[in-house]
Amino acid sequence: MNKPLIHIENGVTRHPSFRLPYPVDFTLRQGVHTAIYGPNGSGKSLLTAMITGAQPLLGKGVDYHWPDPAPRPLHERIRSIAFRDVYGGNEPAYYQQRWNRFDEQSFPTVAEVLGCAEGRAAALWKALGLTDHMEKAVNLLSSGELRRLQLARALNGQPEVLVIDNPYIGLDAGARDLLTSLLEELGRRLTLVLVVSRLADIPPFVQRVVPVEGGRVGRAVERHALSEDGATSAAPLPTLPPEPRATVTPPPAEGPLICFNDVSIRYGERLILNHLNWQVESGSKWALTGENGAGKSTLLSLVCADNPQAYACDIRLFGHRRGRGESIWDIKRRIGYVSPEMFSTYRKDLPAIDIVASGLHDTIGLYRRISDAERAACMAWLDAFGATYLARRNYLQLSSGEQRLVLLVRAFVKHPDLLILDEPFHGLDSRRRQLARSVIEAYMARPGKTLIMVTHYADELPDCINHHLHLCKPDVHTAP
Repeated sequence: MNKPLIHIENGVTRHPSFRLPYPVDFTLRQGVHTAIYGPNGSGKSLLTAMITGAQPLLGKGVDYHWPDPAPRPLHERIRSIAFRDVYGGNEPAYYQQRWNRFDEQSFPTVAEVLGCAEGRAAALWKALGLTDHMEKAVNLLSSGELRRLQLARALNGQPEVLVIDNPYIGLDAGARDLLTSLLEELGRRLTLVLVVSRLADIPPFVQRVVPVEGGRVGRAVERHALSEDGATSAAPLPTLPPEPRATVTPPPAEGPLICFNDVSIRYGERLILNHLNWQVESGSKWALTGENGAGKSTLLSLVCADNPQAYACDIRLFGHRRGRGESIWDIKRRIGYVSPEMFSTYRKDLPAIDIVASGLHDTIGLYRRISDAERAACMAWLDAFGATYLARRNYLQLSSGEQRLVLLVRAFVKHPDLLILDEPFHGLDSRRRQLARSVIEAYMARPGKTLIMVTHYADELPDCINHHLHLCKPDVHTAP
């Protein structure tokens, strides 16, 4: 019989603010790989905090039964990976800082994060596709590359249990297949716990699923005993807040909304974009695709006026060439934006409705009092996404999926002309993905609204998409 590694009986956390409404019973046996599955806000993160010791329990606490009797700290035996921690303590102070190489903050290279490459570690890094990135600073890695760096760093200490929150977030199709194979191989020498919001994200080799719903941790069941919550056909178009009457109407752009003329971007010896020509007309809907590291986030940073290299390129946004007198705020006030980078760096101790309201003024945090009308507008957008129950809750105490949902709502709140959605459904459960997709469809039905959306899942793209730009690395770009 498999040995029990971790056992919790009637577990209740000491801290009342981080306590599930029902006592927890949970057992993890050696070599029995387990998925913890449930919708956003169901209690998955709190359960994993109990398992890893991050949230101590009342009473006798967690029983750990390690087959290796040698004394080792708990944090070495159990390693946990969450997308928010991709920079490993070297997070940019603000999300635009990733693109500014001349800021005071310096970032370590991949080699400096991982240390010496010898034996098993070197083979692991090669399998993860990190060998060619060893001299690259971590702020220049794509979200998928950062995800692989996380995994390599967690495995450095040879843990006995590895907990991964939403393992496939940020990975292209090839990288997902690679990760599945790698996890299956790792599962021969350690025990895996995968935390997922969709059954589709549970790899075939996982033997059992622990469902979590409404703060109640269920008994482990076989994968086939569960059905995907909300995995239905497209939801009906929701009712959106009405478009406000603008007090000052910006002059219409002359020509394309976005125009890239022979744009090349390079970081050191690394070429990111090579002679790219691209035009986005007002009202068009674009899918931006490409494998991890192909330059998608770099391209969007140029559009959002976050990347200082834009000043050295022939780029026109809303009819104006970059560097000809317009401020970044003139650009940003017409753009609604959400991205993995924003999620990683947005850590404000505010009610969720204030996080949404910060989108009205393009700030990270809320630094001015909002009017009653603006607060009502924020509530209306939360309602469109089915998230009014989050309005007064502290953003930092929400689950990662709920935080991502709040930042997605923030992108819509000022009724922008251009929506830039970089992996907007990261970490959302199936029901919320369907609803968010329907909100995007309804918003894009309005006249003059333009969309650029990045995703590694074709089924997430809304039906309104009518253009496609695919980036290939290192230097080939096609626009079919």
